[in-house]
Amino acid sequence: VILVVNKLDLIEKEQVLPIISHYTDKYPFVGVVPISAKEETNLDALIEEVEKYLPEGPQYYPEDMVTDQPERLIVAELVREKALQLTRDEVPHAIAVDVDEMKARDNGDTYIRATIYVERDSQKGILIGAKGSMLKEIGRLARADIEMLLGTRVFLDLWVKVKKDWRDRDSVLRGFGFGNEQ
Repeated sequence: VILVVNKLDLIEKEQVLPIISHYTDKYPFVGVVPISAKEETNLDALIEEVEKYLPEGPQYYPEDMVTDQPERLIVAELVREKALQLTRDEVPHAIAVDVDEMKARDNGDTYIRATIYVERDSQKGILIGAKGSMLKEIGRLARADIEMLLGTRVFLDLWVKVKKDWRDRDSVLRGFGFGNEQ
């Protein structure tokens, strides 16, 4: 077990040693790493320390393959992630994304049409925002990540639709990829 002492940005350096000493006297830690996650201080040392104790695992797919998930699923998750980040307090987890169409254009760009589903009309209004401002921002942020993933320019066409109580219906959950695979 590795002891990680966080929030170095909030305490004086003289206070760190007594904290470390208090815990190392009680437990046999294999390493101690003081960090500040907020200021990203000493995170490389933490990763190095953790890597020392992680066993080498099997290679599940070829080295040049970034993921074993279909691109459509990743695109949907990137759009969902941005929507949740931008509306986290207003639309808590009541968002699902379905990629309706994804195709390469003759000029090398990729066209993606995706629908963001919510449960209520009020959530739809929040996701669209005043004059479409929220939906544009979701699209802008998601497009940047999708372009990095695909390595092409992306035209992202986003739509918002209401699907009443979709989280309570198993068939809808499975359709969005949230169900048990059996």
